Amino acid sequence: MRIAVTGGTGKLGRNVVRGLAEGGHDVVNLDRFGPVGSPGFVQVDLTDYGQVIDAVFGVDDRHSGVEALVHLAAIPSGGRLSDVATFQNNMLSTFHVFQAARRAGIKRIVYASSETVLGLPFETPPPYIPVDEEYPARPESTYSLVKHLEEQLAVQLVRWDPALSITALRFSNVMEPEDYAAFPGYDADPRARMWNLWGYIDARDGAQAVLKALETREPGFEAFIIAAADTVMSRSSADLAEAVFPGTPVTKELGEHETMLSIDKARRLLGYEPEHSWRDG
Repeated sequence: MRIAVTGGTGKLGRNVVRGLAEGGHDVVNLDRFGPVGSPGFVQVDLTDYGQVIDAVFGVDDRHSGVEALVHLAAIPSGGRLSDVATFQNNMLSTFHVFQAARRAGIKRIVYASSETVLGLPFETPPPYIPVDEEYPARPESTYSLVKHLEEQLAVQLVRWDPALSITALRFSNVMEPEDYAAFPGYDADPRARMWNLWGYIDARDGAQAVLKALETREPGFEAFIIAAADTVMSRSSADLAEAVFPGTPVTKELGEHETMLSIDKARRLLGYEPEHSWRDG
């Protein structure tokens, strides 16, 4: 397929662009930042609907339209800009991308939701461990609220168009190999990374999840937690859960370092299987 990736210059995005190309797809990177003039890159401001829909339909000397869309571009976390600026940028950009895809007749969309909809930073403990996609969203910040609203937007759009497929990937904290040198330091204070149940996702595995979703998803909406198979800690997962969240039910026997962000649904429906761990380095 020819696939447009928004935010293809970012940490996750560049791995997704590479992974899709290695998977045999033709990729166009739509982003505000990147190597202007290079093949495959088109500079686009996603808050401008005219630019978005024009770039989706085609760009002279670049492409003549796309068959699928991966939406990753966003202000990547709260606290970088004012809450209003975060809401305006992320919500408007996502609506523009989804709407442009619909107008262009694109039926396959995969986009970056977030682990934050699960209730991060878990100052109120999760309802159970491992957390999964079964309990209602618990946004605790403006950034997370937008991610929740984007999922609700997707639910309604696929209701309007039963042939449309929109997949929300709730990515954990994205890491690349150069980030792993810092991981042993987390052992000093188990509460330092309790905010996301000690989770992370290798950007290369994030790219795998995008590829799997594009190639396997049926029409309709689904959300998937996408995380590494393990935690960032050397301490056992069962010990961490008991020490930091003593009153929270643990619904299964946890493997030694098993993730507490359940990826069972992604494994079952997407065929997703993490291939990378910080422990390998």
